[in-house]
Amino acid sequence: MKNIVVIGAGTMGNGIAHTFAQTGFKVNLVDVSQEALDKGLKTITNNLDRIIAKGNLTEEQKAETLGNITTFLALEDAAKNAELIVEAATENLDLKMKIFKQMDDFAPENCILATNTSSISITKIASVTKRPEKVIGMHFMNPVPIMKLVEIIKGYSTSRETFDQIFEMSKTLGKTPVEVNDYPGFVANRILMPMINEAIETLYNGVAGVEEIDQVMKLGMAHPMGPLQLADFIGLDVCLAILNVMYDGFKNPKYAPNPLLVNMVTAGKIGVKSGEGFYDYSESKKAEKVSKMFAK
Repeated sequence: MKNIVVIGAGTMGNGIAHTFAQTGFKVNLVDVSQEALDKGLKTITNNLDRIIAKGNLTEEQKAETLGNITTFLALEDAAKNAELIVEAATENLDLKMKIFKQMDDFAPENCILATNTSSISITKIASVTKRPEKVIGMHFMNPVPIMKLVEIIKGYSTSRETFDQIFEMSKTLGKTPVEVNDYPGFVANRILMPMINEAIETLYNGVAGVEEIDQVMKLGMAHPMGPLQLADFIGLDVCLAILNVMYDGFKNPKYAPNPLLVNMVTAGKIGVKSGEGFYDYSESKKAEKVSKMFAK
């Protein structure tokens, strides 16, 4: 497999496209607007420049990586010669099922259809296609070019051949694939999201402040990032969507999203991408941090 299509140029999509392209795959990156595609390519370029600055990439390799990416506004055009399509759209079941119907219609018969969903049933997504044996989950971690883990999730009908192909391909990307079965939240988010939700519950109950909660987990549990900062990084809207999927799937109150999380998402305070979540990421705060650095 050398011809890859990635649907969605957002945080996960551009990271997935970057990773495939840097490894030598030809990538067609698809989104609904040119603005989203341009933003995704800019992010990839900036991330490549950071790798160059660390001495781990050359300018020639950067040019080759960017040369491996072609942008499309129409999936029908992008998917003509696809051998693998990776969907990385918003964590919304209706949207993903709509996209998978289109993927199934436009992709060649031998093409594998993968989703980067972090919680939604692969079996349910596959049910809208005529090739459920070729539908699989590839749950990359953020930031994709750096994080090694990929959860490879088999749906009920996913064939062993499809699984083996994707498992081995993940290794060629420099990733560590882990086999996971199709249950809400899989492994990563089934464990992570209740922890994040409990951290929010701890804040909601006034046990400690944001920085204090994160500091306890970083210093006491050796986490590189506190759960509230991590939630901001993931996106509080994404955290809420995943918790809702698990709550609906298991009918267990331990997965019920905390009211503070629901209110923050409703108010549009969803973390880094909105400029504010549990922490302030606004330009004024960035400027304040820079001025303090120079003051030192």
